[in-house]
Amino acid sequence: MTPEIIKAQFPHTLAQAQIPALGRYYQGKVRDVYERGEQLVIITTDRVSAFDRVLGTIPFKGEMLNALAQAGFDSTQDIIPNAVLSRPDPNVFVMQKCTAYPVEWVVRAYVTGSLWRDIQAKTAEKAYDMQFPKHIKKDEALPFPVLTPFTKAENGQHDRPTSRRELIESNIMTGEAFDQAEATAIALFARGQALAQARGLILVDTKYELGLNTEGQLTLIDEVHTPDSSRYWVASEYETRLAAQHPQRMLDKENLRQWLSETCGFTGDGPPPLLTEDIRVRLCLRYAELYHQLLSQPFVPSVGSVISRLTTSLQTVGLLA
Repeated sequence: MTPEIIKAQFPHTLAQAQIPALGRYYQGKVRDVYERGEQLVIITTDRVSAFDRVLGTIPFKGEMLNALAQAGFDSTQDIIPNAVLSRPDPNVFVMQKCTAYPVEWVVRAYVTGSLWRDIQAKTAEKAYDMQFPKHIKKDEALPFPVLTPFTKAENGQHDRPTSRRELIESNIMTGEAFDQAEATAIALFARGQALAQARGLILVDTKYELGLNTEGQLTLIDEVHTPDSSRYWVASEYETRLAAQHPQRMLDKENLRQWLSETCGFTGDGPPPLLTEDIRVRLCLRYAELYHQLLSQPFVPSVGSVISRLTTSLQTVGLLA
């Protein structure tokens, strides 16, 4: 994929999929969700968010995310069932409706991102109700992966760290339910680490979204091990960059967060900057590189209207008349 092809897709990116005939509508940061009885039609758009703000679109992003999510679902279904019923279009999942826990189950193996900022601010232990190694440095590995859950906020609001104790005291879930979710998240992360390592990557951290299906069974209900939900570093460069205290080579959305904070001085408060052509192209290429490494095949783009193709796909399977 070349920058020229990416730029040619700029006019056709999927910013929003407004299709009232699909059912009751809900808009997330990246996904447009339609409720149809006990099923959800989830359209992964090309929107990109960072610091809990929607910032614009990245060409082909929704299609690449869904393909990576499908691979993640397929590789973890022996650990936990997932809500996927079908994928009638590259940008669409049809899922079983579940009762979601209002929690992002964030598992970390390295000290970076918001955890590093919290450790620097000496707020990490209170926020997560756990202790972290003293004198640990940025990007160093933790002794073992840890769960640092976050509450899920409404669009435009900031998620915040929470803990087992707080979730139980708030009657969000029982201790038994939390322990089951924690064990499942750690097992999912171990699987993701192993698959990444086999492809020359480090799965640094990730988030899972879990809920209960109609039978009350714990279920994976959202994207898994994608560059939107996870940090990936290039394994061959890790030790050299760590020793030199240089930033790691990243193949995920952290490239956008870094551009926003370092180039634009934006970390979530105030009006967000407009995405430049350059950052849109760069992020698309990073996603495509990760796609190639994780799926062992290149992403083959097709320039054109995403919404037109998507509508035809939904008509073909009878979801639209």
